[in-house]
Amino acid sequence: MQASNSWSGVLHVVAAALIDGHGRVLLARRHEHLHQGGLWEFPGGKLEAGESVSAALTRELKEELGIEANSGRSLIRAHHHYPEGTVLLDVWRIEQWQGIPHGRENQVVEWVALDDLPQRSFPAADVPVIAALRLPSHYLITPDPEGETTRYLNDLKHSLEAGARLIQLRAKNCGRVAFRKLARAASGVCAEFGAKLVLNADPEWVSELGAQGVHLDSRRLHALSKRPLGSEFWVGASCHGPEDLEQAYAVGADFAVLSPVQLTASHPGAAAIGWKCFARWVEEAKLPVYALGGMAVGDVEMAWHHGAQGIAAIRSLWGRK
Repeated sequence: MQASNSWSGVLHVVAAALIDGHGRVLLARRHEHLHQGGLWEFPGGKLEAGESVSAALTRELKEELGIEANSGRSLIRAHHHYPEGTVLLDVWRIEQWQGIPHGRENQVVEWVALDDLPQRSFPAADVPVIAALRLPSHYLITPDPEGETTRYLNDLKHSLEAGARLIQLRAKNCGRVAFRKLARAASGVCAEFGAKLVLNADPEWVSELGAQGVHLDSRRLHALSKRPLGSEFWVGASCHGPEDLEQAYAVGADFAVLSPVQLTASHPGAAAIGWKCFARWVEEAKLPVYALGGMAVGDVEMAWHHGAQGIAAIRSLWGRK
């Protein structure tokens, strides 16, 4: 992916996140003499005048890696403002291709496990791409506990058996002591499945209770001026418009949830923003965004089509066997 030291307007760059059968992604190292030389990146390059994204991606993959993609989907479109100019990084997730990827331009290429990506040095524009690759397509938000804790944890286990791997423990009707007890138990259940648990609670509780991150509600989000946890933890945020999304980015959140996309039983009085508005707001966001509000399991492709990381849901993802 090459660029001059400065440019005017927005530099539209298309890139490929090639995922192999072992769940690794292919990285390329920029030549030292190039802009941001020595850093790792996702193979790709800028669109030529009048060129479509599809055509540019096909050309770049052939020129840089000697392969042809069979299929793929949009992963994320991320804007980043460098001193030299603004980049729109248009990244596609590709899992099937013809040929054996290799560095045709004498660049170093390497297959890297997704969870090892934070240990590599990337251009700043790639930060949200790394998060998008490591995050799943479904984000489970737990309902408020009702009845016995044993049954609640059993429903959580069913959700994990069905494939849930990112879970927000949201239990607004629990007192401080009850929430902490529930969080410890939920953390143990999630650990059995290698799932990540984030707490809709005080960020200071995360490490103590064995969770992997925090989810900031609107109040906590706007009370912050910086990231509340270290980079080893996940930080998510609840958003309802562009100002919230900008605040989530400003405090260093890894991802956001934007709602309500459609009418939902949990918030019957909230006006739905609809998919068109969702897509418009996400286009300007600088981090991965989940669609929340009336989402069903089968809506994930619709969400991808409108720029989302995937769907977030309570009812449709909870307790599935």
